[in-house]
Amino acid sequence: MNHSNHSYNQDKPPNQFVQSIGKKRLHVSNVLAEIIIRLIGFLSILIILSIFVFVFREAFPIFSQKSKGTTQTSELLQSETYGEEPSKDTIQVSPKTSLETSGHEGTADLKNLLGKEWQPVSEHPKYGLLPLVAGSFKVTLIALLIAGPIGVLSALYTSAFSPKWAKELLKPTIEILAGFPSVVIGFFALVVLATFMQETFGFHYRLNAFVGGIALSLAVIPIIYTITEDSLTAVPYSLWEASFALGASKWQTVLFVVLPAALPGVLASLILGFGRAFGETMIVLMATGNAALLSFNPLEPVRTMSATIGAEMAEVVFGETHYTVLFLIGSILFLFTFTLNAIVEFYIRQKLMRKFLGKA
Repeated sequence: MNHSNHSYNQDKPPNQFVQSIGKKRLHVSNVLAEIIIRLIGFLSILIILSIFVFVFREAFPIFSQKSKGTTQTSELLQSETYGEEPSKDTIQVSPKTSLETSGHEGTADLKNLLGKEWQPVSEHPKYGLLPLVAGSFKVTLIALLIAGPIGVLSALYTSAFSPKWAKELLKPTIEILAGFPSVVIGFFALVVLATFMQETFGFHYRLNAFVGGIALSLAVIPIIYTITEDSLTAVPYSLWEASFALGASKWQTVLFVVLPAALPGVLASLILGFGRAFGETMIVLMATGNAALLSFNPLEPVRTMSATIGAEMAEVVFGETHYTVLFLIGSILFLFTFTLNAIVEFYIRQKLMRKFLGKA
């Protein structure tokens, strides 16, 4: 009996048994980690879809029913008290004399939405989206024209020409800018940048699209720089060696070999930067003047779609025309940014990357 036990212990030593237990525990932990990651991913998708459904559900009534803001406003004004008994001096408001500031029997039909005036608080509300859309594109293009060259050239310098100590200093400094709260950048533009630009160049309007574009570029530069720098760093060194072997200089190699090979990443950074600037709220709310003017002059005040939502959403009556129009603006922003992200993901990263890497 002892002999058989001794032979069994020789065939299967204790450390092998411990190793098998360790493998089982590792397998269980891997399975649990995989389940948790899948649940988190599923929850993220579910939250995004919920936001999508909520925004479009609130915007849909604009196409199907009339505004009910007048009756709601009059009822609220008639019945609203703060715990005390209504006195004789209380102003009684009838539906005829109610404040027709946001729902005067009108609906935001297609003609109204495509108008050139945004005046939601008036006797005859006007919900023209053209000045808001034009203002968003104007400020975004100004920001991209400033941030694009700075971000791409900075990435070229740090990835190809800068010494190691300069790269270690510049790269974290630029990326730290991405962590700045947008309200801080907007406050800086409102107090410092706008005054400096007006005193230096004599702008007629202190707050305008150009000042807002400069401030907005500060939030876009880190995005463009980071993605471009990563794309340039990911270019295989064999392309550098082949270019040097053919007699090209360093700047010729960077300009005609490395940059075209990293072009998908550069385009992705510009598109994502455009989407970031287009959806920004606080910076444009504080630095552009917030005047809904349909003009191509960059030195005039503008009002963007995101700033309109941020400034007016807290003051509208639930369910009225003004309320649904603001959600319609939010739906437009959502679709626009979603489209840009889809282009980056399904076109640039897959098709163009394969092309430049020689896989297609």
